[in-house]
Amino acid sequence: MISDLSISAVISISFIVLYCITIIGLVLLVLLENRNPLKTIPWVIVLIFIPGIGLLVYYFFGRDDRRLRILSRRVYKRFLRQARKEDHKQNPNDVPQQFLPLAHLLKNSNYSAIIGGSAIEIFTDGRSKFDRLLEDIKNARHHIHLQYYIFQDDRIGEEVSNALIIKAKEGIKVRVIYDDVGSWNTKKEFFDKMKEAGIEIAPYLKVVFPILTSKVNYRNHRKNVVIDGEIGYIGGMNIADRYVYGNNLGLWRDTHFRITGKGVYGLQSAFLLDWYSMSNQIVKGVEYYPSLPQITDMKMQIVMSGPSSHWRTLLQAYIFCISNSKKYIYIQTPYFLPTEGLNQALQMAALGNIDVRIMLPKRSDTRSAQLATMSYIQKMLEAGVKVYLYKNGFLHSKLLIMDDMLTCFGSANFDFRSFEHNFEINTFVYQRDFTVKMKSIFMQDLQDCEEVSYAAWRKRPITKRLSESFMRLFAPLL
Repeated sequence: MISDLSISAVISISFIVLYCITIIGLVLLVLLENRNPLKTIPWVIVLIFIPGIGLLVYYFFGRDDRRLRILSRRVYKRFLRQARKEDHKQNPNDVPQQFLPLAHLLKNSNYSAIIGGSAIEIFTDGRSKFDRLLEDIKNARHHIHLQYYIFQDDRIGEEVSNALIIKAKEGIKVRVIYDDVGSWNTKKEFFDKMKEAGIEIAPYLKVVFPILTSKVNYRNHRKNVVIDGEIGYIGGMNIADRYVYGNNLGLWRDTHFRITGKGVYGLQSAFLLDWYSMSNQIVKGVEYYPSLPQITDMKMQIVMSGPSSHWRTLLQAYIFCISNSKKYIYIQTPYFLPTEGLNQALQMAALGNIDVRIMLPKRSDTRSAQLATMSYIQKMLEAGVKVYLYKNGFLHSKLLIMDDMLTCFGSANFDFRSFEHNFEINTFVYQRDFTVKMKSIFMQDLQDCEEVSYAAWRKRPITKRLSESFMRLFAPLL
């Protein structure tokens, strides 16, 4: 009996010692990676104070795999050169003087060319967006490239899937990318049906054994459609019923855009890069980059970002925009978890008498992120930032507009995950008419918001403020 107890004690002590050595080693590894302290501290807390579970959480979500490149820079440049052969590249000096440094930043850090001559159609409701998309799919003549983070097998998903199947059976080349984690709830049979019709499908970073991989932390959040190389779609909507029929949060208010003209070259390059990275197939040919007309005087840059990029381009661009605004900067985002740089830039802009407005959903689909988001509001209000809570459903729109001259839209949220972990795609548009139009949409949305009062916000219960502050510790991990 004594011998059995001794053996058990030795095993227990050995396990504890081994675990402690592992945790200490991981903590040292996190420190040696020289990450932003705001990201390092939460991981140290998780590893030390949540035994066992903390180790698993770090394995899935904590490891810094930015050096593991999905695409080499050589291949990246090769795909972009395909589009540039179509003579769409313009001099960054063509953009307004105020935005020259931004245009150069996007060009130097992301190889993002200045593209001129496009036209943009705006959708602020799901039904009109999907009706237009289905019409364009029906009229496709050569190819359809479709990429979404979430492709649900619900009513809207079936409408899109059936339209794609019809075109594939007509001989149109159809390629589909969906994110394997984002579309986890979609049945395998749904995608199998499309494959049987001749549609080529590539799940992004497929996760076969979730418990054995950290890929779940690096997801493709892009929403990108290209039809015949002539029509493109980009924005915040996934393929799901929530944008048309709503869910427990109500109707999802989102913004999506249809691009015609040479801006489609940038969307095509983005899709074909992701297609190559998952299928190892190089798709090229003049039919994918047809000659397109100069429709307007609009200038734009299509920007891709992701964990394998050398620079955090979108984060840098947002900080630039906020820090260099002259009159106003308006932001819509479903999740507001800013890095310290963004946090300071917003407060400095407001303190400098810039009209800074942030629109957030009053209710969120993610409780932890919502709590962390609320912890940032008081300091924003103190600095003079105006904060509005959208109450007519769930606000999922991702939008930044500035000084009646610049609009940024796409898939990226205003949070750590979009800037650090997700593969995103955004468009920067330099044109007064378009920005004024987007500003009017922002103002219309204000009619469905309640403005946050600083006096009322300070009086919230201490328990609520404590829970928000606690979740903020983990903001870089959410």
